[in-house]
Amino acid sequence: QFTQCPPFNIDPGKQYIATIHTEKGDIVIQLFPDKAPLAVNSFVFLARQNWFNGVTFHRVITGFAAQAGDPSGTGKGNPGYFFNNEISDLKFDKPGMVGMANSGPDTNGSQFFITFRPAPHLDGKYTVFGQVISGLDVAENLTPRDPDQGGTLPPGDKILSVDVEEK
Repeated sequence: QFTQCPPFNIDPGKQYIATIHTEKGDIVIQLFPDKAPLAVNSFVFLARQNWFNGVTFHRVITGFAAQAGDPSGTGKGNPGYFFNNEISDLKFDKPGMVGMANSGPDTNGSQFFITFRPAPHLDGKYTVFGQVISGLDVAENLTPRDPDQGGTLPPGDKILSVDVEEK
């Protein structure tokens, strides 16, 4: 865990492509540093610190979204810091939108989700910081599980590593 938000090291004028290598294949995401600089900066920082390596997709709801980024696998973990929501003109209006999970306004940390369908009820409440450009089928084939339902859960599919390319 970290004690404060990472230093701001991204260039909002550049392109950032994140490749999430999972046990089931790769998910490639175009990040939006111009629309969500805090979220992209944090995601890139955590990826470069290997934060996501070995972390599972702890919540996968068929027809809705897949969520990861919590090393505890419970949906309650964070990197030790929080940052503010960044609401822009981007919407959860199509499959493959990538947003920051949070537990209320301005509680963004390391958890993120990928939508499988339009989810307008999320607009204005969650930061959109990327879009899947390849591998949405991989995300949609992750093992369904919901820690909120209790009971015995199948193991979540692991993130092996996350690479970020800056252009």
